[in-house]
Amino acid sequence: MRKILIVGAGQSGLQLALGLQSRGYEVTLMSNRTSEEIRSGRVMSTQCMFHTALQHERDLGLDFWESQAPRIQGLGVSVAGPPAGDDPEGPLSRMVDWVARLDGFAQSVDQRIKMAGWLETFAERGGQLVIHGAAVSDLDYFSRTYDLVMVSAGKGELVSLFGRDASRSPYDTPQRALAVAYVHGLAPRPEHPDMDAVRCNLVPGVGELFVMPTLTMSGRADILFWEGIPGGPLDVFAGVKDPGEHLAITLELMKRYTPWEYARTAKVELTDGGGTLAGRYAPVVRNPVGRMPSGGLVLGVADVVVANDPITGQGSNSASKCAAAYLASITEHGDRPFDEAWMRATFDRYWETARHVTKWTNAMLAPPPGHVLDLIGAGGAIQPVADRIANGFNDPADFENFFYDPEKAGAYLAAQGS
Repeated sequence: MRKILIVGAGQSGLQLALGLQSRGYEVTLMSNRTSEEIRSGRVMSTQCMFHTALQHERDLGLDFWESQAPRIQGLGVSVAGPPAGDDPEGPLSRMVDWVARLDGFAQSVDQRIKMAGWLETFAERGGQLVIHGAAVSDLDYFSRTYDLVMVSAGKGELVSLFGRDASRSPYDTPQRALAVAYVHGLAPRPEHPDMDAVRCNLVPGVGELFVMPTLTMSGRADILFWEGIPGGPLDVFAGVKDPGEHLAITLELMKRYTPWEYARTAKVELTDGGGTLAGRYAPVVRNPVGRMPSGGLVLGVADVVVANDPITGQGSNSASKCAAAYLASITEHGDRPFDEAWMRATFDRYWETARHVTKWTNAMLAPPPGHVLDLIGAGGAIQPVADRIANGFNDPADFENFFYDPEKAGAYLAAQGS
């Protein structure tokens, strides 16, 4: 029986560990927190997962919360315009507003629920669970005692093992300041009260507000997620420690920049004391293979090697897809050694999916060119255009066909009668 060590118990590490466990591998999983510490901690992400990523969970029988979480059937886009009244500092207007139906529903499950539940499931099924942080010196030893060591902990010392791939990493500084609040009490959306949807509110030159339904420890909730251009008016959450102050700032910004969303917040309150999160990081692609001082090799997983800004909501989706690709590569490899050539080929298999996410995400971080504005605007008048953009969140590869190139975009819109 082949022995595999996975360091890091997030979406990808746990999904991969449980998948390998179900296929008879001897798996050791290292987590720096217990399940109870995860449940009682701070929210970790927004984790809206679309159909393909959710199907990977279903294929492994890990969709434990699917019947409880809201079914997100749509995705909508709004674009802010000039202030509606005479006051140049007044609330902004809304120039674009549309919603599209997803071909397969999406869901968001608070990672405090999911990661804690999966961690317990792994242990209950006989997996070797080690609650301890890992240093490079630990991995040096482990790389000689396990058939394969994979690192899925995307922060801390271990990330330094995987050098930045400058050719695939156009940004070396954070492109957005991130601020998340989980809330109860958000009023129903008047535009489509009977359909749960993720809403993407674009405020040109300022940033973005995403609003999405989720399942948290206290039941159904909504996530208010600001992405602010660094140094701009949304970049005001650094140093804010009090959750109540974090929510108050969130709502004040909504009142100014997305008043149509603010109108639903009269009864909003935080889900819990750990329901806020703020931070920033530079998007990066890294070398997938880490070399130990003794010569041993370790393989990077998910956001250890491809970390995109969450502006396109792809983090958990990419983690799930990475775990599925790695699981297939490991099981297909049989008893042959997990050497460097295999590690690079395994990452390349994942990169075939991840490269589309990285290209799209990096494009969305830049000011949109005219043809992209035309596409977004056309979504308000031509439903198939809105539907195609929305379903690109599940399959970003489709954007190659109509989104990046002005000629392709123009031909597509012309074919739609625009």
